[in-house]
Amino acid sequence: MRAVIHTKYGPPEVAKLMVIDKPAPNENEILVKVFASTVNRTDSGFRSAQYFISRFWSGLITPKYKTLGCEFAGEIETVGKNVKSFKNGDKVFGFNDKKFGGHAEYLTIAENKAVTTMPNNLNYDEAAPITEGAHYALCDIRAAKVKSGQNVMVYGATGAIGSAAVQLLKHFGANVTAVCNTKNVALIKSLGADEVIDYTKEDFTKTEKKFDLIYDAVGKSSFGKCKPLLNKNGIYKSTELGKNLQNIFLALITPILGGKKVLFPIPTISKEDVIFLKELAEAGKFKPVIDRKYKLEQIVEAYKYVETGQKTGNVVINIVE
Repeated sequence: MRAVIHTKYGPPEVAKLMVIDKPAPNENEILVKVFASTVNRTDSGFRSAQYFISRFWSGLITPKYKTLGCEFAGEIETVGKNVKSFKNGDKVFGFNDKKFGGHAEYLTIAENKAVTTMPNNLNYDEAAPITEGAHYALCDIRAAKVKSGQNVMVYGATGAIGSAAVQLLKHFGANVTAVCNTKNVALIKSLGADEVIDYTKEDFTKTEKKFDLIYDAVGKSSFGKCKPLLNKNGIYKSTELGKNLQNIFLALITPILGGKKVLFPIPTISKEDVIFLKELAEAGKFKPVIDRKYKLEQIVEAYKYVETGQKTGNVVINIVE
């Protein structure tokens, strides 16, 4: 099968399209013929190992799992003998940031992992990007215990995480103020944001509104900058570690001090989370935003675009056209 392989950490060019052996499922796994995947911050981070700490999961010196692609959508070709919940021909989607595998024509995944049947109203290209940004947003929203009626700001509302966060927060009943650039104001309003601040025209820190949660979905702000905008017991959450790993330190210290605080939960995803996102998609309450689509052989170009930090929503990789 065709697969994108990286045998060392580094820039996009370390990702090479090669022909390797097709995997075989174990007795509790399914073999998925992959039709679509994505390139995202998770894939880029594990490929570059820019944060050295990621190597404790992916391999200290060289990558343990050489085919990335944490998101996928495809069709089951074979099921292991002990698999009960899937059958050959099922259309499925899911997420795997342990073994990855989406940047290939086939992958295997255990039936009890983060995989389920596709929403009946989405195609492969639309189903593949459901999980990555949304599971980060969902994990953080739950950690902040967002309640209906609370005021939440989403800074960087146009990425995979931010655009998912806006939709999920509206589902949970929050009043959402989103921060984005001029070209995406209409898009973010269409996702449900109650108010949109165009950061190219005004400083978001000058707003008079106070927030129960400020969610920095791109990691380009800071607790210090956002603290004046928080309510008495407001929460700041960033998707990045921050300068000198400050967000981890602040997440340990600020809850002890009381008042305004930083949260930095470790992201997790389960089969139940994927089913939850599927149900939202089928109900028309969540749909991943798609920016561009690339072919598998254009993987380096896709990585380079993602790493400009200017993508809107998700970048899809077409494995089977």
